[in-house]
Amino acid sequence: MRANRHVVALLGCVALMGAGVTACGGDDSGGGGGSTSDATGATKGSKVIDPKSMDGAKGTVTLCTGKDTAGDKVAGIKDFNAKFGGEGLTAKLSEFPTSATDQRAQAIQRLQAKSADCDIFVADVIWTAEFASQKWLYDMTPYVQDRESEFIPATLETAKFDGKYWGVPRSTNAGFLFYRTDQVKSVPSTWQEVYADAGKNDGIVYQGKSYEGLTVNYLELAFAAGGKVLSDDGKKAEIDSPENLKALQLMVDGIKNGDAPKAVTTMAEEESRMAFEAEKATYMRNWPYAYGLGNMKGSKIRGKFRAVPYPSFEGGQKAGVLGGDNLVISAFSKNPGAALKLIDLWTNAETEKRYATDNSLAPVLTATYDEAAVKKAQPFAPQLLKAVEQAKPRPVSPVYQQISEAIYKNVYAALTGQEEPESALKSAQSDIDKALATF
Repeated sequence: MRANRHVVALLGCVALMGAGVTACGGDDSGGGGGSTSDATGATKGSKVIDPKSMDGAKGTVTLCTGKDTAGDKVAGIKDFNAKFGGEGLTAKLSEFPTSATDQRAQAIQRLQAKSADCDIFVADVIWTAEFASQKWLYDMTPYVQDRESEFIPATLETAKFDGKYWGVPRSTNAGFLFYRTDQVKSVPSTWQEVYADAGKNDGIVYQGKSYEGLTVNYLELAFAAGGKVLSDDGKKAEIDSPENLKALQLMVDGIKNGDAPKAVTTMAEEESRMAFEAEKATYMRNWPYAYGLGNMKGSKIRGKFRAVPYPSFEGGQKAGVLGGDNLVISAFSKNPGAALKLIDLWTNAETEKRYATDNSLAPVLTATYDEAAVKKAQPFAPQLLKAVEQAKPRPVSPVYQQISEAIYKNVYAALTGQEEPESALKSAQSDIDKALATF
């Protein structure tokens, strides 16, 4: 399939023209940008990538990211330079501060200044709509459509806004329900049963602190209950609903009844992990990274716990919330063809396998989960694939940051008894509508 990319790309251009994207040829900059998109929404007029621009790309491309603590990005740059350095094409890494807030601020600062310092950003999945709506990114639709069948569908949704794809998924993530096998013989089939069983044992811990993690934890239950945050057109809040109330009530009652400790409202990922590893909880909601740490030599729970995809919400369904990152190309890049070539390498089957085996990242390509080396490195790979497949993106909106704050602030108020659940959701509804009105 990949060997005939140029034929497919050419045919894809014809199809895209019929679908509302104008020509796919390069522009006069020589850098590989196609024409501008004629989308009718907030992204109308954005630059469109030309897949053929990878052919013969030369020069230097800079990838900007947060601190590379896992080493995957340093390895990726080294791999790229080894493969293409002899062709006059090289890449370099520029690292931002470690916190997600600082990384986003650094990216925005450069994009607002129309700086060409960064050709590619490793972008959190929640940045897509905000950056695309400002016309800061290349429309990657022509490239992504060529490879669409390779990706887990849910991961592509994180890169989609205004009917277009603005990035290529690189790594993903979905939460797990961890449980201690010395206390749980059969995993409950619903969240309600999990909470009830937790109350009979040592409880359940999760990320209940007032921050982005609480937004994720709440939405996992709300989505499973059948709830939504925004209307289908993204213009109105729909968080004040009976379904969302059921999810919040479960969390509130869980603390009141002792199914979850009151201290859960002070916990982020690490605090909940340490409580679980100290055998102070029977269940834990956390990300897959906790699996490897829990099985390290010296861990009290080594060999005494398992991780599974989430159960259903009673009367609802199974759901999760996606994490991870996408590779996006700055609209101000002077070398988008080279940038696309790096993205093409970093998201191919071999690189995705290395992410999983060497860096414990969750792959975005469906086939990678069947690799023997991946199953050996991540024994929970089949469960992880299920967790990712049943997960959903957080609300894709240019004002996501304000939406998230409205959720975690008001959910936290309910969990700590400052507001009744009904009142908290009404406040969240009002806050989200105000945020939407600013765009």
